[in-house]
Amino acid sequence: MPPKPHSLANVAALAPGLFGALDANDVLALFEELTGAAYFAVDMQQNITAYSPGLATLTGFSTAEVVGRHCLKAIRCQECLRTCGIVERGWVDAVPLTLYRKDGTPVLVRKSGRLVHGPDGAPLGTLEMVVPLDSDGTVRSAAGEGGSSQDEADNLLAVMGRYFVAVDAGLRIMRCSRRLETLTGWSALELHGMTLVDLFGEELFGPESAFLAAIRAGERREGWRAQVRVKGGAPVPISLSAAPVGEINAEERPATCHRSTTMVIIFRPDLGSSTETLAPPTASSFSGIVARSHAMQRIFRLIDQLRDNDATVLITGESGTGKELVARAIHDRSHRAKGPFVVVNCGALPNELLESELFGHVRGAFTGAIRDKPGRFELAEGGTIFLDEIGDLPKNLQVKLLRVLQERTFERLGDPHTRRVDARIIAATHIDLARAVAEDRFREDLYYRLRVVPIVVPPLRERRDDIELLVHHFLPKIGRERGRSLRLSPSTMRTLLSHSWPGNVRELQNALEYATAVCEGQTVHVTDIPAEIGRATRGVSALAPAASPVSTALPTTAAPAWSSLGLSPVEEQEAARIQQVLAETHYRKSVAAEQLGMSRTTLWRKMKQYRLG
Repeated sequence: MPPKPHSLANVAALAPGLFGALDANDVLALFEELTGAAYFAVDMQQNITAYSPGLATLTGFSTAEVVGRHCLKAIRCQECLRTCGIVERGWVDAVPLTLYRKDGTPVLVRKSGRLVHGPDGAPLGTLEMVVPLDSDGTVRSAAGEGGSSQDEADNLLAVMGRYFVAVDAGLRIMRCSRRLETLTGWSALELHGMTLVDLFGEELFGPESAFLAAIRAGERREGWRAQVRVKGGAPVPISLSAAPVGEINAEERPATCHRSTTMVIIFRPDLGSSTETLAPPTASSFSGIVARSHAMQRIFRLIDQLRDNDATVLITGESGTGKELVARAIHDRSHRAKGPFVVVNCGALPNELLESELFGHVRGAFTGAIRDKPGRFELAEGGTIFLDEIGDLPKNLQVKLLRVLQERTFERLGDPHTRRVDARIIAATHIDLARAVAEDRFREDLYYRLRVVPIVVPPLRERRDDIELLVHHFLPKIGRERGRSLRLSPSTMRTLLSHSWPGNVRELQNALEYATAVCEGQTVHVTDIPAEIGRATRGVSALAPAASPVSTALPTTAAPAWSSLGLSPVEEQEAARIQQVLAETHYRKSVAAEQLGMSRTTLWRKMKQYRLG
């Protein structure tokens, strides 16, 4: 399986000319886990192109001795002599190795790494990080006497063209990149104690800011447009991401953070954009799916892994999340791409017609059957059949579909002749099939036959990184259809980013359709979007996820741990979801946090809030 999203192996760029643009979430993940890490980068010829001071201290080789030479010159380990594994697999994660220092002394380390590709998809090299371990296997600092973890952070972020700011609860700067003095003209003494409002203005960090309220509620915000103020000069446009540090244990706190630090800001100059026009973010599309969030990127990687595999896939998610688009992407990326893609909506056809639609019929099979008719399974021969809303399939047809999955055979209505089917089956539903099984509305054996490869498409409120990208995808498209060219005001974009989107991508698209129809000028203002969206985002409560129409928790007879806390319905649903995922992952918090789409710090805080262990 691919590395975890909060792993050091997920850093996507390091040195100019070798690696491409760095995703903001990866920077934040790196910042969280940087303590004790030392890094190096190599090109496809395995020559070292970047080498951190901490690694020089760890190995005894200076940067001058190794940069431009083969990686085995400095990273001397017997395992690497056989095979590294990064190029073959694309990644390694937390692999224990024994390195040998320049003087021959062995050093136990844990290494993570990732193969990095250029814009054209060609591999450019690898970024690898090692964390030294003590004899008992616990992590120790890599920087040693030769430097500090803050030096490591500053050096690494500088190479990537990023700046960081760490602030306390009063939003006062406690630590920041040394290079920030050069960018802003403010001295280190002036920067220390300056507030975020002083540095970035009130748009994002003012007392009424929904952005700030979200960070304080434990959420991350990535890729937001802002400006950094310059002493005696014009503000510099930047792309900014922020994450809470929260109440974490001392050993988990990033070494760059003071004990009173509550928030970390990572940003980079964004000279090609303007906060007045909100320039569109870098495009990211996968087989017609517009997304850049980590949750969707994981789905994209899984789809690529299914390229040569005909395993049955079950896609679940709320209505409007794009389940059919995911199914089409699976088909388009598979070896069956040249075959047909046949869609059947199991909830849109009457039960008496659905069997004929699926399996076909022969003449005289029922009143009105005046000729033979092939079913959708036959029409999908050599390709893919997509069974949408499979949860609405009646019980009698569930039995017949189970046979198709088990034996790959079926009969037309009225025909005793057995036919074979060669079609990849993908199913989707917005209902909780596990609950449907528990309530005896769906066959358990069919559920497990369908759920060979489960894909859960997250709701839009859990992947807010995609909202701005989707807006800049849909708005020009809708405008062209109506002969208009529109843009969004900054306040409108902030409103859209803060909405909970219970109708998901479909609701967002409809909101933009509405705005295009009613907008009288060239700029869409808050008054041009549906009233319920504008109203819902005026308070901090709008930042909480909206209640899902489908509960994902299985029924239980015991009162939940949070029943006496007086929680709101939204909080109760969130607590139930967290409890379910924790149980499914056997309380492995890093895995649970990944599935929930939140940081480990946020998960820890919510577990404490909801009394979940």
